[in-house]
Amino acid sequence: MKKLKRFSGICIVAALLTLLIGSHVNAQYSEVSPSPQAGSQEIVSPSSDDAPFDQMIQQSQKLEGLFTLYHNTETGQVLLELQPEQLNRNFLCFAVLESGLGEAGIVSGLNLDNFLFQWQRVNSKLQLVLPNINFRTTETDPQARSLRRSFSDSVLFSVPILGTHPERHTLLIDLGSILTSDLDLAGLLPNLFSLAESGYRIDSDKSYVSTVQAFPENIEIGSVFGFSQQQTDGSSPLLLTSNDRAFQLKVRYSFLEVPTGASYGPRLADEQVGYFTSVYKDLSKSSNSSSFTRYINRWHLEKQDPTAPLSPPVKPIVFWIENTVPLAYREAIRAGILMWNRAFEQAGFLEAIQVQQMPDDAAWDPADVRYNTVRWSTSFQALFSGYGPSHVNPLTGQILDADIVLEGNAISSLSEGIGALLETQQLERSQGVQNQSGFNHSCPTLGKQLAQNPLLQSHRCYGFDSMLQFAVGAIDLSLNHRAIAGSSQMQRYIQDRLRSLTAHEIGHALGLRHNFHGSTLLSLAELQDPTITQTKGLTGSVMDYLPINLAPVNQPQGDYYPTVVGPYDIWAIEYGYKPITARVPYDQARELAQIAQRGQEPALAYGTDEDLYAFLDPRVTAFDLSNDALHYAQWQMDNAIALWKKLESKSQMAQDDNGYARKLFDALFDYYETQTSNVTLYVASQSFDRSRGRGRPAFSPIPVAQQRQALNLLEKYVFAADAFRFSPDLLNQLSPSRWSDWSNAEQFGTLEYPIGERILSLQRTVLQALLSPQRLARLQDIELKSGSKETLNLPELFEVLQNSIWSEVLVQERNLRHFQPAPFPPERIPGSDQGIGAPTSLRSPSRCPNPGLVSTQAVGSNHWATTHPGERR
Repeated sequence: MKKLKRFSGICIVAALLTLLIGSHVNAQYSEVSPSPQAGSQEIVSPSSDDAPFDQMIQQSQKLEGLFTLYHNTETGQVLLELQPEQLNRNFLCFAVLESGLGEAGIVSGLNLDNFLFQWQRVNSKLQLVLPNINFRTTETDPQARSLRRSFSDSVLFSVPILGTHPERHTLLIDLGSILTSDLDLAGLLPNLFSLAESGYRIDSDKSYVSTVQAFPENIEIGSVFGFSQQQTDGSSPLLLTSNDRAFQLKVRYSFLEVPTGASYGPRLADEQVGYFTSVYKDLSKSSNSSSFTRYINRWHLEKQDPTAPLSPPVKPIVFWIENTVPLAYREAIRAGILMWNRAFEQAGFLEAIQVQQMPDDAAWDPADVRYNTVRWSTSFQALFSGYGPSHVNPLTGQILDADIVLEGNAISSLSEGIGALLETQQLERSQGVQNQSGFNHSCPTLGKQLAQNPLLQSHRCYGFDSMLQFAVGAIDLSLNHRAIAGSSQMQRYIQDRLRSLTAHEIGHALGLRHNFHGSTLLSLAELQDPTITQTKGLTGSVMDYLPINLAPVNQPQGDYYPTVVGPYDIWAIEYGYKPITARVPYDQARELAQIAQRGQEPALAYGTDEDLYAFLDPRVTAFDLSNDALHYAQWQMDNAIALWKKLESKSQMAQDDNGYARKLFDALFDYYETQTSNVTLYVASQSFDRSRGRGRPAFSPIPVAQQRQALNLLEKYVFAADAFRFSPDLLNQLSPSRWSDWSNAEQFGTLEYPIGERILSLQRTVLQALLSPQRLARLQDIELKSGSKETLNLPELFEVLQNSIWSEVLVQERNLRHFQPAPFPPERIPGSDQGIGAPTSLRSPSRCPNPGLVSTQAVGSNHWATTHPGERR
């Protein structure tokens, strides 16, 4: 492996090249065109002295920049001329999806592969090599000699050298063959795995280089990839292409040199502060400390006046709003970006972030690595609401470029009305409980699988649940406040949502990870007080997945979404960006530790994705709010019930011909399920404190009173016989849309509304979560860890479930005709094989740690057998 500190000797050469190039050109550009303008580019003619080399570049346009390129617009060939001093030198490649499909999460602006690479010559070939930078040593460490023998580099491509210039000794290769190969340098198939699952493969015959741009510090090349479906058996083709057998995707490659300036200093990470990191194992470290070095990912900011407490930066972070963003939403996006300047002031910077508008006639593309952009995407069925990636120097963690993607379809649809929003989003059922508690607790490996999923590691934020929250807020405005599409109330609501979403994604672009603990900042009484939410903040961090802040029934409504960044956000920016005099990372440790030690303050609590997927600490979850999340969830379930009743009173639903009432009903049911998910998390739960080692335990059981409160809520709102009572008039209005075309994803679904199935599905999911082996084992563990303290134990859990689920059966009544009718037919009552009885994993005694685990199902079955002799369940 090449030593990492080897750039100083070539900086002068690079600077001279830049000056020579920049003295006569800032950028050169070439694209496929049927009739390129004469004289717009230099046409290279062969020279009698250098015929072999020059024949290769004959009739090609020469573009000089970081690399010298030759683009033949007739054949599409792109050749690269590599200088001898550019061999064995570090460069960066960032690949971005520049066009999308509008479905399956394949949208314009998504990051693909990003890597550090070198050009290395091996005999008559040039190899594109990714050095293994995961393991490093100091230059003076003898272990440096062993690194190459111990760890392998990765050779992605090896191409023949087409020619060598006899005087310049430069090497000529076919770069276009690399950028359009089905070997997939950009990583399309690994990153967009839905393509491979649907049987699509890159078709090299349909792929070509579309644009070529050369700048002094970077090269920008666009490639169009043709895809063909190569298998049809068992695969699911894409739905929105003009023909499902083939489509095209455009990729933007950005090539740039690794920054070598001495003014940027890497900053060490602290696990109490949520930053993305660049990590390597330092073999030179002493054995008494961790051998892993973690740098936070952050921008390079320097004060104009280092002595001033508050100073503008030498080079601010500038975000450009893409010219595709609708005019009505640009101001809200601008406000969301600038929300972060409040945090940077705490770090000593004035106007660290600036916003500019991309002109309609801009000569540059949003994917150009020289510009940070906020892009607008319009999908038919979006898998996320926003996306906030950044491009980083992996050697130091320095952020070099960021492009935000905002999914605009939900926003635009609501402008047309709630029906358009719900029709477009096709809100999926049971997302909350399945994703956040039930399924994960039933499958112990799912949390790990989710954490390792590339989609979850790529900053794609706010999936279906976020769109659901957005829809429910709009439903509340419509049914309770009579706001209609286009009204000032609805427009203000849209603007608030867009501002908050933008702030969240900008936080990612600044280097920040999710903080799912941020929602616990305020009390219930403070949530609807604008004097508090607009100064202190609605949440500790806008990096949380926040629900709609819906006021309780008949109470004044406050801010639906955050209007300012929270105290955690301000503290995290201080840690990452406050100027520190020391340049060497480990010399900064003392001052950074002073900032980080505040992490034990309640307002600065932090928990991120891997904490969420552990499903241990109920305070670290998505779409909860306040420091009393159980009462908040109860409020929201009451809100859903109230909105259902409002829905019943809407006489126009009877004339609905597009499934409008059904979509509203489903959205409210999904919202209700989200609350039950968050309540379920409190049973057998523990808090986790990242500031361990400071006199406080890392784990503490959630108070038993809160666990019992959670069980009581589930008993009342999920398992009670009267938990779900809907009028027949409403249920008989829930007809689906009958359009039989591709716009209707449910055209072959159940025609009548399956109300029993919906209720049963929710009850079964919650019960499976409560009786999962992991939760039951955790209950037993908590008893061992609590000593003499009172805890929720297995017998109590079983008794509560037994009494709530089997209330009809256990009532001691002589006359069975006086029983309260169950909401389901007898064959689907709780405890039957088709009902909400114990999960399958608990029905085999060999899989149970205690015979009592099957008591809930057994008691119910025995009562049915004795009270209904001869009847089938």
